[in-house]
Amino acid sequence: MTSGGTIASPVAKRPDGAAGRYATALYELADERQQIDMVVDQADGLARLIDTSPELQSFLRNPVLDIAQDRTAMLAVMTAQGFSETLQHFVGVIVNNRRLADLRSILTAFALLVADRRGIVAAEVASAHPLTDLQRVQLRARLTEAGYGRVDIQERVDPSLLGGLVVRVGSRLYDASLQSRLSRLHYSMKGAA
Repeated sequence: MTSGGTIASPVAKRPDGAAGRYATALYELADERQQIDMVVDQADGLARLIDTSPELQSFLRNPVLDIAQDRTAMLAVMTAQGFSETLQHFVGVIVNNRRLADLRSILTAFALLVADRRGIVAAEVASAHPLTDLQRVQLRARLTEAGYGRVDIQERVDPSLLGGLVVRVGSRLYDASLQSRLSRLHYSMKGAA
């Protein structure tokens, strides 16, 4: 994720609970050190690393290891990946507070907080085929017309949709897929029989 690509939604409330408090602490630390963009990029990199590494996911959920083992392992991972001292220190605090299992949710809360402060709206778009550049431009224009400010479009291909799009912005779902149209037709025909 680049410094402008943080994920959030217009209706999402600010992160709360322990994850929200840690996310706020990370934001304030990065802001104090004037490293917001770097920390946003690195936090996203760490989130991607967690998402793509089953071994790391298993390690984070392992309650058997003690704090010293957790700290040593996380420091080794973070150093090997080239993460900044700021992020390493933050993860060290999470380890010391026995919140390592919550690291991924803390990073998500941080992304939501940054997006909220930057006024960025995430639109998750599922389509049967990859979007063309023209479709992206048109979709962004439609979302802007609908009142969403800066939009970050997250795309994924879902062949089961058959055609059309499903767009989720916050808790709102816009389903213009062929699959849902066929389902509605099927149910309406069932009711008429």
